[in-house]
Amino acid sequence: MLLPHQRDAIQFLLKHLLAGTIGGVLLGAMILWTDVAGLASMIFASSEKYLALTMLFFGLFITFGSIGMAVGVMGLGEERDSDPLN
Repeated sequence: MLLPHQRDAIQFLLKHLLAGTIGGVLLGAMILWTDVAGLASMIFASSEKYLALTMLFFGLFITFGSIGMAVGVMGLGEERDSDPLN
């Protein structure tokens, strides 16, 4: 059973993970839509297009999801670090 503060921490991380993965999906879609370096043409001409798409988006999910969570965690100290006189 999770305690309330543990549940809040997990929800906080999941919210930032979701924001990061949405960013990864958007970047992946833009890479395919603009056909950067002919990547979309190569993927869709391949017999293993689903494997290539899975690898592309999985890498983007991991990278951007991790960045989203890291930004959320690093942003927690902003209130404490701010100057109370300003």
